[in-house]
Amino acid sequence: MSRIVITTIGSLGDLHPKIALALELRKRGHDVVLATHKEYQEKIEALGFEFHRMRPDNIALDDPQEMARMMDLKTGTEYVIQNWVGANLRETYTDLMNSAKDADFIIASEGVLAARLVAEKLEIPWAFAVLQPASFLSVYDPSVIPVFPFLAKLRGFGSVINRGIIQLSKVVSKSWAEPIHQLRRELKLPPLVGNPFIDDKYSPYLVLAMFSPAFAKPQPDWAANTVVTGFAFYDGTQGRAELTPELKQFLDSGEPPIVFTLGSAVVMAPGNFYQESIQAAKQLNRRAVLLIGKNTPPENLSKDILAVSYVPYSQIFPYACAIVHQGGIGTTAQALRAGRPTLVMPYSHDQPDNAARVARLGISRTISRKQYLASRVAHELRELLENPKYATKAAKIGCIIQAENGVGVACDAIEKQL
Repeated sequence: MSRIVITTIGSLGDLHPKIALALELRKRGHDVVLATHKEYQEKIEALGFEFHRMRPDNIALDDPQEMARMMDLKTGTEYVIQNWVGANLRETYTDLMNSAKDADFIIASEGVLAARLVAEKLEIPWAFAVLQPASFLSVYDPSVIPVFPFLAKLRGFGSVINRGIIQLSKVVSKSWAEPIHQLRRELKLPPLVGNPFIDDKYSPYLVLAMFSPAFAKPQPDWAANTVVTGFAFYDGTQGRAELTPELKQFLDSGEPPIVFTLGSAVVMAPGNFYQESIQAAKQLNRRAVLLIGKNTPPENLSKDILAVSYVPYSQIFPYACAIVHQGGIGTTAQALRAGRPTLVMPYSHDQPDNAARVARLGISRTISRKQYLASRVAHELRELLENPKYATKAAKIGCIIQAENGVGVACDAIEKQL
């Protein structure tokens, strides 16, 4: 039996794949510790895992203004790295060092910059777990960079342009890395060769690309020790959760609805999303389910539109005719597995790139936040719903992903390191 520390920060889309890993590793006989935000303590301990608080706390989950700052298209990534991750690097290091002092292996998630420092200081092996293709800035499969979204139009201009975009990203993010370099010097760890956000962040032991090869294929310039596992799914439904009677009755009483959701994070800063979604559904004369989180339910909903706080995606998405969402990797993965066409309204971070990838698969359309008005939403949804190619391709991709075993492949790769 090995003692494994799994670290993560962010939303439920970041946490749930790690819980899926933890459950399978425990099933295989390993002792698993989850180190993450204090806001997830109750959820993790309810599953019987040892929980360790790892700062920073995720105050944005209850602060709409902070969430809006973190999810700004152009400045959100810098804000998160400099004012949240980097500013709390020492606290994260201290917390994680206490969690990992008896560990045999660490699984470091994107953004947990201290995990590598702890692993190197304790001289224990570690894996870098990546949930979205945007983490790999590839010359051959360039990602949409939220700081420079307009550069996505240059995707087809070849490797020279793509290398230039990556170099520009290194220049922009160079100053963000100073807290990492400073702490490494204090810990007497060797200096980094490259940029810790772009080309010098990967583990020399194992890199887990925890998404489907149907979503993004491996590229020649990815880390050589990368294992593409497939998505790792968990949303609390394993043998327990059921739809409420009200929702089940609604779903069974008419045509498949459009499901509108903003995931578990940006739902805190929805803007006009739900109001415009309601009007779009009415213009299309379509039934709809709104997943509104902690937001106040809209008033005077028609009998064809139902608003609920939360439903596990694996339970609700298969009932949908189409899904409208923010493009977070957790939501995107669940929509892909359900085999339903999507309309994506990305905010920031990996979301614009995820939106572009599902659009290139021919199963989705993209709409910007500025364009998210009822008439435009209705137009995009009409294209999705009236052109059968979207549903046909989405169903095909869904079958591929349903047949994958992302958790099993990931755990096999981890055990090889042990």
